[in-house]
Amino acid sequence: MNVIVVRHGETEWNASQKIQGQTDVELSETGRAQAVQTAQNIQGKKIDLILTSSLKRASETAEIINGFFNVPVIADNRIIERSFGDNEGKTKTEIDEMKKQNPLIDCSWDYNKNVEYDNIENVQDFFKRVYSFLDEIVERFNGKNILIVTHGGVTIPMHCYFNRIPLETVHDSSQMPKLKNCDYVEYIIDSPEPPHTNIGDSAEVSGMTRDKSNATEIEI
Repeated sequence: MNVIVVRHGETEWNASQKIQGQTDVELSETGRAQAVQTAQNIQGKKIDLILTSSLKRASETAEIINGFFNVPVIADNRIIERSFGDNEGKTKTEIDEMKKQNPLIDCSWDYNKNVEYDNIENVQDFFKRVYSFLDEIVERFNGKNILIVTHGGVTIPMHCYFNRIPLETVHDSSQMPKLKNCDYVEYIIDSPEPPHTNIGDSAEVSGMTRDKSNATEIEI
């Protein structure tokens, strides 16, 4: 089974460094051009199915890519971006200022602390829904070539899932590789068994390798 994970193309909010979360922002013209370029870059790969977040910036990226493959596309709300609650629409500069008043912001990706503030989706709930999606596709589409179009935040639990990273070691998103707009990474799963059956499971799975030949800033 091959799984290619693509981050959506750029939006105006990306360009302005605004926190998007589940705010449904459309692709910019730059983002649409990025999607075309990514499709061309992976055109030689076999794709059987595209799974996408239902948010516009991801679903449009998937639609553009699928123009080169013409395969079924399925939207799944489990891989929409993490909700950043009251902080959506704020710039990274504004968030940095807020950190001076609210130290909990620095803990928002700490799996053990699992903090709740400003109506942000807590990190354990976020990981659980993404892992539920991944457990299902590994079992349901075993042997297939799947392309997933999702969001920067979602690529963090996906990275942990496929690389067997114990969740108790997840403290800060800056420690994790994160795809830029329309970058992609490919995971090659040789074992027929699902990589995870429990969200906290950190056991090794034999036969799993990772193709990094076209990944950007995804060093492990």
